[in-house]
Amino acid sequence: MKQLTLIFVLSLSAFAMAQSENEKLPFYEIPTHPERYTAGTVAARMVDGLGFRYYWATEGLRSEDLKYKPSESGRTSAETIDHILGLSNFILNSVSQQASKKEDEKRSFEEKRKQTLLNLKKISDLLRTMDDVSQFDNDKFPFWNIINGPIADALWHCGQVVMLRRASGNPFNSKASVFTGKLRE
Repeated sequence: MKQLTLIFVLSLSAFAMAQSENEKLPFYEIPTHPERYTAGTVAARMVDGLGFRYYWATEGLRSEDLKYKPSESGRTSAETIDHILGLSNFILNSVSQQASKKEDEKRSFEEKRKQTLLNLKKISDLLRTMDDVSQFDNDKFPFWNIINGPIADALWHCGQVVMLRRASGNPFNSKASVFTGKLRE
């Protein structure tokens, strides 16, 4: 009986920890906007919008949604999510000036989702403190390319995840307002 009680308590605490961890993920809502406009705060706000869209595009995805692809030549939702994670790593490496790291392909969807959201939060936090983002220019490309490249690409792919989940029978939460960055009542 003691073993059964112990198993029940451990299972319950693991479930509670998983629930509280999910609640701690960034971008359930877009954070309050900064008081002033700078290059950094505007770029950070773009990333906040991406984070909010990604959060809700991926919230509640089922295994059948992750496997869905509309044609043989298309990507599955899971492959699209992998690509967005790679884009978030690229952006983070560019603004934190860290070397790229190889992604663990064996991560679960939940781990990839969490890592992407945490990457986007780090990016936003870094950018928000900058008045001048030209410090992220390098000998290969200016920061402008980060905006029209991986940030815009990740936004594009969030829309694809929403479209794919709708096509697989699991639509995006219609209460998520991308205009206000909050859930409608």
